[in-house]
Amino acid sequence: MCPSISGGNLGDVNGPYSDDEDGLDEAEVNGNWTPQEKALHEARLKAKAKRRLRRSSSRNSASESSESKDLAGADPHSPKGKVVTNDRKSRMGKGRGLPKKGGAGGKGVWGAAGMVYEDEEPDVKDPNYDESGDTVYETVMPEVEEREMEKMVNPIVQEYFEHGDTKEVQMLLKELNLGPHKYEVSSLAVSLSLEGKASHRELTSLLLSDLSGKMLSQGDMSRAFDKMLKDLPDLILDTPEAPQMLGQFIARAIADHVLPMDFLDYHKGKVDCEHARVALDRAAVLLSMKREMVRLDNVWGVGGGLRPVKHLVKEMNLLLKEYLISGDVAEAEHCLRDLEVPHFHHELVYEAVVMVLESNGDTAGHMMMKLLQSLWKTGLITVDQMNRGFERVYNELPEICLDVPHAHSIMENFVDLCYQESVITKQLRDTCPSRGRKRFVSEGDGGMIKN
Repeated sequence: MCPSISGGNLGDVNGPYSDDEDGLDEAEVNGNWTPQEKALHEARLKAKAKRRLRRSSSRNSASESSESKDLAGADPHSPKGKVVTNDRKSRMGKGRGLPKKGGAGGKGVWGAAGMVYEDEEPDVKDPNYDESGDTVYETVMPEVEEREMEKMVNPIVQEYFEHGDTKEVQMLLKELNLGPHKYEVSSLAVSLSLEGKASHRELTSLLLSDLSGKMLSQGDMSRAFDKMLKDLPDLILDTPEAPQMLGQFIARAIADHVLPMDFLDYHKGKVDCEHARVALDRAAVLLSMKREMVRLDNVWGVGGGLRPVKHLVKEMNLLLKEYLISGDVAEAEHCLRDLEVPHFHHELVYEAVVMVLESNGDTAGHMMMKLLQSLWKTGLITVDQMNRGFERVYNELPEICLDVPHAHSIMENFVDLCYQESVITKQLRDTCPSRGRKRFVSEGDGGMIKN
């Protein structure tokens, strides 16, 4: 009969971490082990060997760490050698002693030296995968809102009035995403020019001609002028002549092919506003007068610096003659400003002095002195222009004396009057030429003239 194992001994045998092997050793001596007991005994032996290996490895690691701490605190100049703290080799005593990740690891490191990355094929499972091909990134400008349109466009147009370069205006407008409100560029430019000079309106007509077909179509231009016709009651508050000026803009735009030829026919009989009818009638009259001309180039006149010299001289003569008749100094100043030729004001001074020399009586002299005095005080005529005008008369005085024998005496009186009223400087008065008196000697000298 085989001896049986008691319940208490069986509980000890089944314990996972029990080291008591008396019952099993006695069973092994008698050679009475069952297969289950034999398998259990082998498992216990393997677990025991693992525990011993784990304990020995922990003791070794603790000793190695203590040794490394001692080496780290050692003197670098000690004979044992210097400890390199930045070395990427493992100090745990494990591995082959090679750098981590082959020298490609660490903060701020993109890879090993000399590594060349190849193009990676796009992953189909990537959420950003594009089947059409390469992804193109573009800068998107937000669309300009209607309320911000005036704030964005007005500075560009006002700067254009200074330099007159239409290409720069086109470049600046292309940088803005105007969207469906781009037609308002024309209406804003025309509205600003109505409050400016004739040269500004000429520049605006040129700008509309250059923008047409490139940035704005005829439909956009028609829409802009329709809006201005509706806004005429408000434009008249600041510019009473707005209907006539807008009519000239319409005529010039039709002649430049900016507006369609049937623009006037489309609005005929469909406009209720009285001011709009005045503008359309003005345009119709101008087009009927200039039917044979391709462009209405002179609808705003020619800009100051672009006018011929003969035309400017004629305009200044007419200005002075009207002043001698009316005596209105303010009107004369206004006409001189409209000419927009500040570099040519010396011609006005020259013509005024010549008129004084050719006039009869002292009235013209006093009136011209008042005009020059007013222009001098307002700064419309500068010192250089005033001096240059008088010096031109000084140089041509001998020729003037052929037509006006008493020109020297008249000139001296007018110069003294201008100096007393602070119109000219003392230096300019002193340079005025005076005609020397000629004295005849006795008949014994042969009737010669003695200088």
